[in-house]
Amino acid sequence: MFVPDAHHYKDLDALNLPHQEVWLPVSTKTGKIERIHGWWIPHDHPISTMLYLHGNGGNISVEVKARRFRELGFSVLLIDYRGYGRSEGNFPSEATVYQDAQTALDYLVKERRISLKKIVVYGHSLGGAIAINLANQNPKVAGLIVSSSFTSMYQMAARDWKFRLFPIELILTQKFDSVGKVRSLKMPSLFIHGMDDTLIPVSIGKALYEAAPQPKQLLLIPNAGHNHREAEFDKPENLKIVQDFARRAVKASLSSN
Repeated sequence: MFVPDAHHYKDLDALNLPHQEVWLPVSTKTGKIERIHGWWIPHDHPISTMLYLHGNGGNISVEVKARRFRELGFSVLLIDYRGYGRSEGNFPSEATVYQDAQTALDYLVKERRISLKKIVVYGHSLGGAIAINLANQNPKVAGLIVSSSFTSMYQMAARDWKFRLFPIELILTQKFDSVGKVRSLKMPSLFIHGMDDTLIPVSIGKALYEAAPQPKQLLLIPNAGHNHREAEFDKPENLKIVQDFARRAVKASLSSN
C-alpha cells in the first residue's frame, strides 16, 4: 500500500524550472512537530494553482509531470507525505497522508494567499484517493483531477486476495474508501485512466467516475499504462483537456457564491 522512497533521483534545477523548496510543519498525536518537504513551482500568470499528490511509490523527485503542468499554465505545489523523500516522519498511514495533504492545502491558502476557488487538486493512483478525501473535506476548491485511481482499498485487495477463507476486512485497516466519498463531491471532477493500465484496470477507474456527481468528465487514454509517463498522455489533445478543465472549473468557482 505504501512504498516510501527516501532517495532523491532528480532536482528541479536539472529541469530548469524556477522553484522554491518548502518545509511545512505538521503536528503528530504526541505533539511532536514533523516537517513535510515540497517544491513550489510558480507561474507568472497561472490559469490555476495545482496541488499535486503522488502515488504510493517513489517521491516528488520522479514526478516529471511538474514541468508539463507548468508549461500548461499552472503554478504547482508538489509534496512528499511523511516517510517519503526528504519529508520527516515514520512509515505513513491513511490518517497521516490525509493530514499531510490538508497541511499542503492550508499552506497555499494561508501562506501563499491563494483562494480555494483558484486551486485544483490532482491525485495520481493512491494520491487520487487522498485527493478525493481532501476535496470532500474542502468543497470550495475549484476542481478535482483523479488519475489512475481506484474505488476502495478493500475492492483492490479483494481482487488479489488468495486466502479466500480468511476475511480480508479483518486485517485491512487502511480503507481509502474513495467510492463512498466521491458521491459527495461539490466541485467539477476530471477522471483520467490509461486503457492499458494493468495495475488498476480501467473498469475500476470507470466505476469511480460513474459514482461521482455532475459536473464530471472522463478521459480514457488508449495505449497508456498506469503511470502516464508514456507519450500517449503527452499528446496535445490530452493536455488541452486538462488545461481546459482547469480553466472552466476556476471560472465556475469564481462566479459562484
